[in-house]
Amino acid sequence: VQLQAFGGGLVQAGGSLRLSCAASGRTFSTYDMGWFRQAPGKEREFVAAVRWSSAMTSTYYADSAKGRFTISRDNAKNTVSLQMNRLKPEDTAVYHCALNTNYAGSSSTSLDAYTYWGQGTLVTVSS
Repeated sequence: VQLQAFGGGLVQAGGSLRLSCAASGRTFSTYDMGWFRQAPGKEREFVAAVRWSSAMTSTYYADSAKGRFTISRDNAKNTVSLQMNRLKPEDTAVYHCALNTNYAGSSSTSLDAYTYWGQGTLVTVSS
């Protein structure tokens, strides 16, 4: 399985960016796909995740993302996107997408639950 993240860039505070993560190599009947970010000198932290099966879809957000970010999926394209609005300078980080294809008993917000990771895409928000 390979994850390819794209969509990062430089934006002014208050602006928007849309990140996407494409998974290749397999199709999945159930999964968690999440976005994490890591700012310079800081630990990698959870941003948002979507848990999907044929029976349900659930989304999860960090408090810092609630009301500003929206995670969505496109199963036909094996892609999950993160729409980020009202960006702040403190959102500046490398954003990584991650995939967990066996989420039973695991938390969608836990970094340790994810098996596959993309290479990251840099988001820079200027003040």
